[in-house]
Amino acid sequence: MVTIFHIAFARDWAAAQEAGAYVMSTRGRTLAEEGFIHCSRGDQWPAVRAAFYGDVDPASDPLLLLHIDTTRLDVPVVEEPPEPGSTEAFPHIYGPLPLDAVVRAVPLDAAAAAPAVRSESFSRLFFREVAFNVAMVLVVIALGTAGIALGALVEERIGPGIGGIVGVLVGVASAVRLYRNRHPGRPSAA
Repeated sequence: MVTIFHIAFARDWAAAQEAGAYVMSTRGRTLAEEGFIHCSRGDQWPAVRAAFYGDVDPASDPLLLLHIDTTRLDVPVVEEPPEPGSTEAFPHIYGPLPLDAVVRAVPLDAAAAAPAVRSESFSRLFFREVAFNVAMVLVVIALGTAGIALGALVEERIGPGIGGIVGVLVGVASAVRLYRNRHPGRPSAA
C-alpha cells in the first residue's frame, strides 16, 4: 500500500460521503475546475497546510487529513510539479476520489500534533518491486527445475523436457497469480 495525503475541509468530506465520491481539488477549487486533486506525500503535507491552510481556524472550520491508499484508486496518480519551474513533485489524482480509497480521515489538529506520517520514498518502492519481480523469476526457475527432475524420474529421454515445460508453465501461472494478488486492478506484466 502506498499512502498519499490530501487536506480537506470536514464539510467537503461530509458532502463527499453523501455524494459517493470526493471531488474537491484544493481549497476553494473543484476537480472540474483544476483537472486533478492535489495531494502530498507524508513529508509534504505539513508545508502544504502551512502555505495554503495556515489562516484556517480548525475550531470554526475543521480540517481533515485524508490518508489515501493509491492501490484502491481506479484513476491515475501522477507525480508532477504543481507549477512550471517547480523542482518538487507532488502526487495528483486525475479523477474523482472513491470513498473506499480513503483509509483514514484524521482531524488535522490531531494529525499536526503527531509526527509527520512518512510515505515510502520512490527508491524504496522501486527496490521492493525489483525484489518482488526477482522472486517471481526464481519461482518460475524453481518450478521448471522441479519439473525437469520429476520428468527424469518418469522417462529418461523426453521426460525432463516435458517436465521442464510443465514446470515453467506452472511457475508462470503462479507468478501471474502472485502479481495480481499484490497489484489488484492492474494488468499483469507477464
